[in-house]
Amino acid sequence: MKSPLLRRPVIAWALCDWANSAFATTVMAGFFPVFFKQYWSAGAEAAVSTFQLGLANGVGSLVIALLAPLLGAMADRGGARVRMMAFFTLLGALMTALLYQVGQGEWAAAGLIYLLAGIGFSGGVIFNDALLVDVSEPREYDLVSAFGYSLGYAGGGLLLVVNAAMVSSPASFGLADAAAAVRIAFPMVAGWWLLFTVPAILWVREQKPARPLALPAAAVAGWRELRATIAEVRRYRPLLWFLLAYWMYIDGVNTIIKMAVDYGLSLGFPQQSLIAALLITQFVAFPAALAFGWIGSKIGARNGIFIAIAIYSVATIAAYWMRDITHFYLLAGTIGLVQGGIQSLSRSYFATLVPHGKQGEFFGFYNMMGKFAAVLGPLMVGVTALVTDDTRNGMLSIIVLFAGGALLLARSRAETRNQAAQ
Repeated sequence: MKSPLLRRPVIAWALCDWANSAFATTVMAGFFPVFFKQYWSAGAEAAVSTFQLGLANGVGSLVIALLAPLLGAMADRGGARVRMMAFFTLLGALMTALLYQVGQGEWAAAGLIYLLAGIGFSGGVIFNDALLVDVSEPREYDLVSAFGYSLGYAGGGLLLVVNAAMVSSPASFGLADAAAAVRIAFPMVAGWWLLFTVPAILWVREQKPARPLALPAAAVAGWRELRATIAEVRRYRPLLWFLLAYWMYIDGVNTIIKMAVDYGLSLGFPQQSLIAALLITQFVAFPAALAFGWIGSKIGARNGIFIAIAIYSVATIAAYWMRDITHFYLLAGTIGLVQGGIQSLSRSYFATLVPHGKQGEFFGFYNMMGKFAAVLGPLMVGVTALVTDDTRNGMLSIIVLFAGGALLLARSRAETRNQAAQ
């Protein structure tokens, strides 16, 4: 039997992860935190710039969190998940390219443009996640979801290698200095993001409603259905407990992604070494995400998530005691083992709980919880670091999110995979 990973719609869908991971890796996790602290916030104290970065991440996540369920409901009623994904991808890519124009010391402008780029990124992810059920069958969710994340880590890592080489040796690329290399990386990410999203726009076909509505009518109908869905989520306890658990533990994951480089800079580690650590995470995560897909098919996605939470908790505690860059490298490899796994298994486990025909709406809730999660974590790290004047305490505070997520996940258990799929 032909592998689902060889089907054209599956490959096209997975390439969206390859595409948008360039933003998550080069911009969100890599160059933006470094450039924000050293160039756009030049002269500010480390704790202050950490707070400013946490604020930019938190506000952008709050906006998309509030919009996500309504956008998903609109896309379901209008049969527009692919179109909505394309729109938000275009928004994110254009804003990312615009970062090239922001001058030194203009931290507020950089934060605002980054906020809008993050909205484009998050909005695109909502509809890409929802399309998982259009390109695969329930029994394939774990494998196909893991395939997407593994391609994402490979694609994001590949472009980051090129960008890191530009920063390390700008003269070899005809650039004046490292700052010029970082600036040109932003439009490169935008072009990469747009280019590799095109196959999904051309080849992914969603299951449309019997009577698709125009977007204005879909917005009205979506709002009505949204209220009904809130009641439905509350009645279905396994789904509700999972959403609450996901809100907490994925907060810890997202916060580590967004704040790890800032943390390393605060400890005095060299910029080049931190980018190298990101590359370690990316290329370890590529095969590890596929491995977690296999683990999920053998022991269940929920059990795989518990394993990943436990490893994240140990790594967070170890980060508090970190003293040299070797420790940072070891932790980067450890995070790489589970980062893609916890993301892919969360997506596939939730897909088994979603009622048929409401993929966009329910994945809107799923991503809403993820984005609300990204509001609390960065702000918690930033405020803790500011109040205690110690970035180590800020990073250690993330352990609360993993512990709470594990406790709530213990309350979520789907009946069986087949029953959930029905």
